[in-house]
Amino acid sequence: MIESKFDGRERPSLRLVDPELLPWLEAMPDETWGDAMLPGRRALIVALAAANKPPLRPDVELEERYLRRPDGDGELRLVIVRPRAHRTPSAPETPYPGALDDGYTALAWLHREARALGVDRDRIALSGDSAGGGLVAGLALLARDRGEHAIAFQHLVFPGLDDRTCMRRDLSPFVGQFIWTQASNVYAWRALLGTEPGVPDVPAYAAPARARDLAGLPPACVQVGALDLFVDEDFDYARRLVAAGVSCELHVYAGAPHGFPMSWRAAVSRACERDGLAALRRGLRIEHQP
Repeated sequence: MIESKFDGRERPSLRLVDPELLPWLEAMPDETWGDAMLPGRRALIVALAAANKPPLRPDVELEERYLRRPDGDGELRLVIVRPRAHRTPSAPETPYPGALDDGYTALAWLHREARALGVDRDRIALSGDSAGGGLVAGLALLARDRGEHAIAFQHLVFPGLDDRTCMRRDLSPFVGQFIWTQASNVYAWRALLGTEPGVPDVPAYAAPARARDLAGLPPACVQVGALDLFVDEDFDYARRLVAAGVSCELHVYAGAPHGFPMSWRAAVSRACERDGLAALRRGLRIEHQP
C-alpha cells in the first residue's frame, strides 16, 4: 500500500480521485490560501506548471506587447500566440474591476489591431481557467452590454463564477477537498471584491453567476472536474446559458479536482484538452485541425 500525505485525514473524495492524478496532488501544497503564503505559492505553481506542461509546439511562436492601462497605472502585458507559418506584421494587489478593465483594454486593442495581426474580428474567442474563467465570463457580459467589440466564443475551464458559493453549507462532501477548498475560495473572493463575499450588491461583472440575464452572450464551452468546488456553480451557469438560448456544451470529468489539467500526462487531462480544442474549433468555425 502506497503511503500518502492524505492518509488519516477526512477526505471522503480521495477514493474518487483519478489514480493518474494522485502524484500531482501529492506534489501540490496542501494549505489554505492567504496573504503570507502568496509569494511562495505563486512561485511553486509557476515551477510545477513549467515542469508539467508540454513543450511549446515548434510551429508556434510567442510575442509580447505592452499596453497602457486605462487608469494610467503601469502597463498591461499581452502575449500573442500564433503559428509561425502565418506570421503577420492581478488580485489581491489589484481588486475588481482592475483585471476586468485590463481584459477589456486587451479586447479593444485586438479588435483595433486585427488587420495588422491577421486576425478575423468575427472569430475572436475568450478562454480562461479558474479565476481566469470567471474573468472571461465577466468580460463576455461586459462586451455584450457595451456592444462595442464582438466575441465569437467563450471557453470557461472550471471557472469561479459565484461568490455565494463561499456561504453555502449544503455542498457535497466530495467537492472542494483538494487544491481549491472553501477556505481558499473565501480568501480569493475577499481579495477580488475588497469586501466579504455573499453580500447583496456584488456586481455581475465580478461574479457572473449573479447576472440576471444571460441572453445574447456568445456560445460557450464549460469544463469542470466532478470533485471541483465549482462544479455546482458551473453546472448552473451552463444550464442558465442554455435556458437563455445560448449555445453551450458542458463537460464534467470524473475523478478530477480543481486544476487537474496541470497534470497533463493523465488521460483525463488529455481528454479535457481535446474537448476544449474541439469546442474552440467549432466555436470559431475552424474546419480542419492544423
